[in-house]
Amino acid sequence: MTRGLPIAAAATLAALTLLAGSGLPPATGPAPAAPDTTAAPAAQWAEPARLVSYTSCDEALAGLRAATAAEVGPWGFGDGWRTGVALPKDLAGEREATATTATPEHSTTNVHEAGADEPDLVKTDGRRIVTVTEGVLRVVDPATRRTTGRLDLTEIGSPDRYAERSLLLLGDRALVLTGTGNMLPALTKDRPRADGAQLTLIDLAGAPVVLGTYRIDGSLVDARQTGTTARVVVRSHPQFVFPYDEKATDAERTAANRAVVAAAGIEAWLPAYEWTAGERRHAGRLGCDRLSRPDDAIGTSVLTLLSFDLTADRLGDGDPVGVAADATTVYGTAANLWLAGGLTAGRAGPIWEGRPAGRATTVIHQFDLTAPGRPRYLASGTVPGSLINQYALSEWQGRLRVATTLGETWGRGRDSESGVYVLGRRDGTLEQVGAVTGLGRGERIYSVRFLGATGHVVTFRQTDPLYTLDLTDPTAPRVTGELKITGYSAYLHPLPFGRLLGVGQEADNRGRVRGLQVSLFDVRDPARPLRLHRYHVPGASSAVEFDPHAFLHQPETGLVALPVDAGVRLLRVTAARITEIGTVNHPGDGAAPVTRSLLVGDTLWTVSDAGLRASDAATARNLAWLPST
Repeated sequence: MTRGLPIAAAATLAALTLLAGSGLPPATGPAPAAPDTTAAPAAQWAEPARLVSYTSCDEALAGLRAATAAEVGPWGFGDGWRTGVALPKDLAGEREATATTATPEHSTTNVHEAGADEPDLVKTDGRRIVTVTEGVLRVVDPATRRTTGRLDLTEIGSPDRYAERSLLLLGDRALVLTGTGNMLPALTKDRPRADGAQLTLIDLAGAPVVLGTYRIDGSLVDARQTGTTARVVVRSHPQFVFPYDEKATDAERTAANRAVVAAAGIEAWLPAYEWTAGERRHAGRLGCDRLSRPDDAIGTSVLTLLSFDLTADRLGDGDPVGVAADATTVYGTAANLWLAGGLTAGRAGPIWEGRPAGRATTVIHQFDLTAPGRPRYLASGTVPGSLINQYALSEWQGRLRVATTLGETWGRGRDSESGVYVLGRRDGTLEQVGAVTGLGRGERIYSVRFLGATGHVVTFRQTDPLYTLDLTDPTAPRVTGELKITGYSAYLHPLPFGRLLGVGQEADNRGRVRGLQVSLFDVRDPARPLRLHRYHVPGASSAVEFDPHAFLHQPETGLVALPVDAGVRLLRVTAARITEIGTVNHPGDGAAPVTRSLLVGDTLWTVSDAGLRASDAATARNLAWLPST
């Protein structure tokens, strides 16, 4: 790959002209007044935020150097981290060691919002099942129960067979996304750059064929597919090799590290990329004319938004745009993409650098997806506290609801509480229009589900309060009901007839977990949520607790499939009860646990690294086994 490509400096750059149809509001001038939050003390942490432009590459470089230097210490970035430091040989070696016919009825990936598909380990359109496990893409014909295609992705991109991979599917096109995790890269003199995120576009019309590849410096955050367009979010960090002098003082090491930052060129922050089409290889780098920053820019992270047309015969350059900010959460609807990341109060550095998260702020950026191609920037804002996951965000009637936890949740100084904030867009800023705070004092949020005008929030330390919220009036959200039970729900799923299913852990009265718990709630009366029934597997856990993609529900039959330990438990959920149908296991000793379930017609397909099993969805009876090898 070509490195260090020259970057053309523009004399004057329009404010995010490439992100928006018109430029951003100017960086100068007073910011809009913060909303009155006297009724909600915790909400006073929320301050307006927006993206502003750099007027030139020189200004971008100066701003990034200053923001980065503020975050550099004797060990590189962060407090106590040696990330980005040229380690002595003994320590460096230790670090390295460590034609389309009628489509059968079929399930789809369990996603947060309709119209915004999310990448996953397996996809089906009813005509084919496509999986990506251990670096290999496989295509299965569910009608004949035969493997019809196989492609070893390690021979194309990353050779790591166990790298995180997921895929999106559109017609005869599959887009495979290979990530590298979200931690800061470990750099040495012999390894001056981090591994990059990789994308592979594959034609599935016949035997799987690679149409094109794309690689960019950074790690994959997430992606969303709306219509025929995939938007991919990549997070990159500045590429430095800091010196390491074990005899120097902390002050001397900090000064030496900051000198490296002061001498760096703009290319240290702007990620390079390359893409292929056939035998031709193209290279480029995010231009500083496509980079913007929030009011409180950080120098330790750049987010790049890429857009790809999945109907094309190549990926192209992704039409990249960048933001000098950090985000670890992506929330998407059919119309908007939201990027959210946390900052600690009084420090520009992000939470993942190991700093206390007690007085955290979540920064949110909104982009418009209604037109194909490049997203258009709309607004930015902040709320106090930190998110549990993307389900803590919800767009409804043009406003964004955000659930966060603020304060310390451990130790004698525990002062945490949670809240839900409603944000509206005005003049490029997401402003708070309403809030309800004080939920679960001394606890933290474990799960959230917004359903139209109603919100459900679970907090936990020793018992599980399931809060019901009325969000009909965005200026005055309120708690209408509370149910306290032992344990907690880590994932909440809406069911017909005013029911809500919670998947999590049972716990004793001291908060010690006691195994998988599936709870059936009646939430028709917002003032009196009830638990109707529960299913408990002592000592067990489910991947659904941390990955909702692992959850499968068929409303017509009440079937629920949950990965539990190495197999899949099949449950039947009615309006009043949860009953067990059976368990589906894959051959072997459990070393390759079942990770996903899907339905094609009346057949349940389960997926593991070892292969795919077809079972009768009504009885769990085995129908076929397709090994991976």
